[in-house]
Amino acid sequence: MMKTLAMPFRNTGEGDRTSQGVLVIVLLVVLLIAACLLSLGVGPTGVGLRDLFAYLTGNGDSLTTQERVILEAVRLPRTALGLLVGAGLAVSGAMMQGLFRNPLADPGIVGVTSGAGLAAVLAIVLGGTVLAPVSMLLGNQFLPLMAFFGGLINTWMLYVIATRDGRTSTTALILCGIAIGALSGAFMGLLIVMADDRQLRDITFWSLGSLGGATYGRVLSILPFIVFVMAIIPFVARGLDALVLGDAAAFHMGVPVQRLKRIVIVAVAAACGSTVAVAGSIGFVGIVVPHLLRLAMGPSHRFLLPGSALGGGALLLIADAVARTVAAPAELPIGVITALFGAPVFLFLLIGRNGIGMRDLP
Repeated sequence: MMKTLAMPFRNTGEGDRTSQGVLVIVLLVVLLIAACLLSLGVGPTGVGLRDLFAYLTGNGDSLTTQERVILEAVRLPRTALGLLVGAGLAVSGAMMQGLFRNPLADPGIVGVTSGAGLAAVLAIVLGGTVLAPVSMLLGNQFLPLMAFFGGLINTWMLYVIATRDGRTSTTALILCGIAIGALSGAFMGLLIVMADDRQLRDITFWSLGSLGGATYGRVLSILPFIVFVMAIIPFVARGLDALVLGDAAAFHMGVPVQRLKRIVIVAVAAACGSTVAVAGSIGFVGIVVPHLLRLAMGPSHRFLLPGSALGGGALLLIADAVARTVAAPAELPIGVITALFGAPVFLFLLIGRNGIGMRDLP
């Protein structure tokens, strides 16, 4: 089983899939636009898709002041936040899978998210006391930066422990992720004991995952991190493709392997840490989206990474729309929705025709 999962991604001889990749990207753009309209046009309040189209076409005079406030101050920042969070999670998952040459690598599964969550809880509990000077200095960036460094530390620990002689063992990857996640959870439990009632409510938000309470301030706090991750895609895509052949082969192809790994680790920590800071723990986006897109467009990262950004944003916006409407006027945690969708897909990928196969299980 482990040998099968640890095999690097390979081009299966299907030839140039550039046109197929371009087609999938175009379809993802259309899907993302539709998801944005869905996110803006549905909810427990009376503002529907017809009102949204009237507003977008400049015929929004029929909307009341309250309906305008709902669109501009509630749904628009929530849609923008969901787009950034989904894109960050999916791209970080695709980058980790390319870095580790392993389809199971995902920030949520291997403990990176737990490190970012621990740092976020640390900021919540100690932000008004021990870390108050740092909080005042950094302002709105305090929580995202704390989560970024928490994710960075866990990502670096995972890479150092699980990689030997340029190869990453699936067994080590999973076990290290479990151990790091358990250790982060233990420290998180200690901080929860120290927290007051208000802090406990905030911590509950992180643990379930939600886009509720989205503001333009939160959008701006996460924007620099996600822009950084998206900006480096053209510079790391070729290197990640070459890394599939191994460190030595990539080096001989002119790829600065160690620098590439450091950049990807920082990018994953930035994306994962910032998303955890503003939306809490949302699982399976970073593993399901790259998997499905790799089946649709092939393993080339020049299409896979931007496609993951588009697909992740669309998936999270659709999941958020479901979370807001399925039990209206109550709102389900978005992490529950992504888990209900992502876990079955993940299991199918593991035991399906191209997965590990039940016969390979011990």
